[in-house]
Amino acid sequence: MAIELGIVLDLPAADGDPAALVDLARQAESAGLDLVALRGEAGAEQGLDPWTTAVWLAGRTTRIPIGIAPDLNSPDPGGPGPAYPSVVAKAQQSLEVLAGTRFVTPDAGWVVAPPDAGAEHIRRLADAGAPVVVPARSAEDVRRIAGLVAKENRPAGRSAAVRARRRAGIDYDGVPASLADVAIEPGDPAYRRVTSTYLRGGSPGLVLRPRTSDEVADAVAFARRHRQVPLGLRSGGHGISGRSTNDGGLVIDVGALNGIEVLDAAQRLVRIGPGATWKQVAAALDPYGWALGSGDYGGVGVGGLATAGGIGYLSRRYGLTIDRLRAVELVLADGSRVRTSKQDHADLFWAVRGAGANFGVATAFEFEVSEVRQVGWAQLVLVSTDLEQSLRRYGELTSAAPRDTTVFLVTGRPRQGRSVIQLYAMVDQEDPEVIIERLTPFTELGALAQQQVVRTSYKDVMALAADVGPDGHQGMGEPVSRSAFLPALTGDVARDVTRLLRSGLVYFFELRSMGGAIADTPADETAFAHRTPAFQVTAMGADQSRLNAAWDGLGQHFDGLYLSFDTDLRPQRLGDAFPPRVLSRLRELKRRYDPDNLFRDNFNIDPRLTEEHTR
Repeated sequence: MAIELGIVLDLPAADGDPAALVDLARQAESAGLDLVALRGEAGAEQGLDPWTTAVWLAGRTTRIPIGIAPDLNSPDPGGPGPAYPSVVAKAQQSLEVLAGTRFVTPDAGWVVAPPDAGAEHIRRLADAGAPVVVPARSAEDVRRIAGLVAKENRPAGRSAAVRARRRAGIDYDGVPASLADVAIEPGDPAYRRVTSTYLRGGSPGLVLRPRTSDEVADAVAFARRHRQVPLGLRSGGHGISGRSTNDGGLVIDVGALNGIEVLDAAQRLVRIGPGATWKQVAAALDPYGWALGSGDYGGVGVGGLATAGGIGYLSRRYGLTIDRLRAVELVLADGSRVRTSKQDHADLFWAVRGAGANFGVATAFEFEVSEVRQVGWAQLVLVSTDLEQSLRRYGELTSAAPRDTTVFLVTGRPRQGRSVIQLYAMVDQEDPEVIIERLTPFTELGALAQQQVVRTSYKDVMALAADVGPDGHQGMGEPVSRSAFLPALTGDVARDVTRLLRSGLVYFFELRSMGGAIADTPADETAFAHRTPAFQVTAMGADQSRLNAAWDGLGQHFDGLYLSFDTDLRPQRLGDAFPPRVLSRLRELKRRYDPDNLFRDNFNIDPRLTEEHTR
C-alpha cells in the first residue's frame, strides 16, 4: 500500500523563530516527503497567522503540499466561533492562484502520529487512507521521519492536495488507463486551463482528453458509469448554447482530434477532426485554392458547428457547412463506432446534420470543399440616427444582393439617439470593381465612420480570430442569448427590434443574412430544416427571464430558431428549432441510438417525452 508521509509543524509564538519553519519545510521537500502541515492554538491572538505562513512556506519551497489544520481558520473578529466562510474561501482561492494546487484544504484532513511513531505505527495509521504526518522540530526529526517508509512504498499518483479537490460522485481511480495520463481533475496544475469556455465559466469534476476514436469510446464508457453527473462535449469551446463545461461533472474534450487531411484532391474531399478550428482548416485548404464555409469566427471548433448547421460568410454561395458534409464518424452512446453517410447509417447522417450533439461524439468529418480564390472582405462602421430605417434598408439590400455577397449586421443599444452599426461583409469575387459595386449600397445605412475593404483570402479572414493562449479560455458566468429565424426583415420587424434595443435589455444584436444556396437543399434533407428564412438573428442580454419575455413578444415575426445561439432551455424551444415531423423523427432515432439519454446536456431531445412536451 502506498503511504503518504509528511511532517507537522507547530506555529511558533510571537517570540519564536519563524525561519526555522522555512528550514524544516525545505528539508522535508528535499527528503521527498509528501506534506507539510501547520498546527497551532485555535483562536490564538499571538503568533503567526496560518494562512500567511502557508503562503510564505509555499513561496520558499517548490513542490511539497502545504496543509492548514481545520482548527486554524481565523475566527470571527466579532467574537468566538468559526471563521467567516467567505473569508476562508477567498483565502484558499488566493493561495491556489499564487502557488497552484499545493494546498491541502482544511476538510481533507490527515492523521497526526506521535513524535516517536515507528514504521509499523505509521502503516497502521495509513490504513485510513489519509496522509500521515509526524511532528518535527529539527532536521534530525525530518531525516528520521523520511526513513520510516521505504521509497517503493511512497505514492506515485496524485498527492493529497490534488485528491482533496475531487468532486463527489466521480470514480477517479476508475479512469480508463488509456486516458489516465491526460485526464485533468480539479487539483491538477493544468486545471484552470480547461475549466472555462469562450463565454462560460465552469468547474468540471474531470476533463477527459481522448486522442483517438478508441479513446473517445473509452471516455463514453466512463460517462455511462456516471449518469448521475453532468456530461459536456467540447471541441473548440466556443459554444453559446452548449454545455461544454459544467459544475462537478464530466467533460469529454476532443481538442486533440484536430487532424486535417486531403483524401481526394480531384474530388476536393477532405477529412477534418472535430478539435480543429476553422482558422486551422482555412489555412490548410488555402494552398489548394479551396475553402470551406463555416461561421464568422475562425477560433470556433469544427465539432460543434459542423453538427449544428454553420451559417457563415460563404453560406449564400455554397450552402451551410453541413451541406458540404459527405460523411461523419461517430462514437455512439453504447460505445460503438459508426461511419455515417448517405449510404451508411443514412438515418444518423440525416440527424447529425443539425442535431448532432444528441446522438454521439463526432470523431471525424469528411467534407467536399469549394474552390475559392481571393474574396472581398469589408468591415464598415456606420452611425445611424434612425435605426428603424437602417434596419429596414439593410433587409432590402441584403435580400436583393447576389449570392456571392453576404453581409452580417451587428448593433446594440442606441445612445443619445444614435446607433453604431457594424457590417461584416464578404464578396466571393476577385474583381475589385465588382467588390466595390456590391458593397457601396450598404453605405446608405448611416454616416460612414470607419471602413476597411480589402481583397484577400478566406484564410486571412478566419485568421483574424485570436489564438487561445496556454491558459485556455477565460470565460466567466453564463451567457444569456436568444435566437430566431426571420422570413423577412419587414418594416414591422424593424420597428419592434428598434424598440427592443432602446429598452436596454439587449447589448448585442446580430443579423446574419441567409438565402441563396442555403435554400437549394430540400428542407427534409437534413435535421436542420429551416431553409427558407432570409435572416438568422441573435440577441444577447444580462437577464434570461427578462430577455425571454421580450423575445417571446416578438414571436409573431419568427420562424424557428438556431440552437447554437440560444440559451433558453425551456422545452418549447425544441419545437421552434425542429418542425413537428422533424422532431418526431429525431425522437424516434434518439430512442434507437441513445435510449438512456446519455447525451442530454444541451438542447436535449429526450427519448422519454413526446411532442406534447414541446408545445
